[in-house]
Amino acid sequence: MTEVYSSTTAPNPKASCCLLPSEHLETPRFVLKVVQVVLSFVAFVLEESVLSCISCTPLYFFEFISCTAFLFTLLLLVLLATTLHQRVGITCWPQLDFLYTGIIAVFLFISSIVFAADNTGSSLESAAVAFGFLASLAFALDFGYFLKERGLPFSRGGAQHESGNGVAVTPEVEKLNTPTNGAE
Repeated sequence: MTEVYSSTTAPNPKASCCLLPSEHLETPRFVLKVVQVVLSFVAFVLEESVLSCISCTPLYFFEFISCTAFLFTLLLLVLLATTLHQRVGITCWPQLDFLYTGIIAVFLFISSIVFAADNTGSSLESAAVAFGFLASLAFALDFGYFLKERGLPFSRGGAQHESGNGVAVTPEVEKLNTPTNGAE
């Protein structure tokens, strides 16, 4: 028996909730963001497992930064990898992502140094510091990859647009059909 009617509608590729790669998040950066989330989460959990501290300020600083890195990177990942970023009133995603990634890389590195310099030397603290440094490295790699592939997101003028391959293109100003003898 053969089918008389075949499907007349093609699936809409934009109907998917997950957009990878997208205009804001390429596949390599998606992988880096997932690694950042996992490493900062492990650093946070290991730090939370520390039962006692002599000088707790470095521990609390590391806790705050690693928790912030985990939660906000997870939020950014979900927003940029799905269609949810279109429903939020933010239009400057590249600038936001660039600044956030750079700031978290610096603060996570600083908090890891501070926590490494002032702790009791337990294996949990050493592991938390190691994962803190690994997470800060992942953020730094993401920051560097963004710079290499897209350049500074603030240097583009208002008249430039990015083509599909990441090259800035300035639209033409001249009209295609120029009027002849003053008539339009």
